[in-house]
Amino acid sequence: MNLAKGYWGSRSKVYTIAKNTVEKGLQYAYRDRKTKKREFRALWIQRINAGARQHGISYSQLMGKLAAKEIGLNRKVLADLAMNNPDAFKAVVDAVK
Repeated sequence: MNLAKGYWGSRSKVYTIAKNTVEKGLQYAYRDRKTKKREFRALWIQRINAGARQHGISYSQLMGKLAAKEIGLNRKVLADLAMNNPDAFKAVVDAVK
């Protein structure tokens, strides 16, 4: 019942309904922890691709060349550079061209 606090109506008052609601909520939480990782990776890829195309290279070419030159920047860092520090991102792109 403690986990059902804040739910509306019988979802927080009636034991069986509260139990079912809490279980369903925990299922959603488990599922969406996995989905969150997927969605952030997709967002990072979109941001890297947009930044890379401004410098005349595609996402797949950039990632292939980064791997070949053994530059160990992950997608999260590259996306942050592309968004918030375009000069540093340009330096990375120029390093692999």
